[in-house]
Amino acid sequence: MSEPRPPRSTSTGFGRALVAVYAVFALAATARSIYQLASKASEAPVAYALSAVAGVVYVVATYALATDRRSLAVATIGFELLGVLGVGALTLVDAELFPDATVWSDFGAGYGFIPLVLPFVGLWWVRRVRS
Repeated sequence: MSEPRPPRSTSTGFGRALVAVYAVFALAATARSIYQLASKASEAPVAYALSAVAGVVYVVATYALATDRRSLAVATIGFELLGVLGVGALTLVDAELFPDATVWSDFGAGYGFIPLVLPFVGLWWVRRVRS
């Protein structure tokens, strides 16, 4: 009995679901940041700018995963991981830095901690998929 072969791409199964989750986050973070920056940027400019950065990161990660661009996916998802850990830690250390929440605030608590778990899953998947 042979071992199951690792998947080749994100075009089916779990890979497709992962791309879909990234796409939802890309849409949610980007739309939220556009609304926040357009309607109330002066209230929390750093938080809203970080939400925009998160949106761009999710868009690029979605593209990289969907098109099997492994190097770009690793770079983008690695940046995402650093972002959620960094912003998450900063919101715990000094909550006044972020008068309004970002996608990555409190390690993604406002999004059910999915922003904290997602980069680990994404990096695992990229490592698992065959070239």
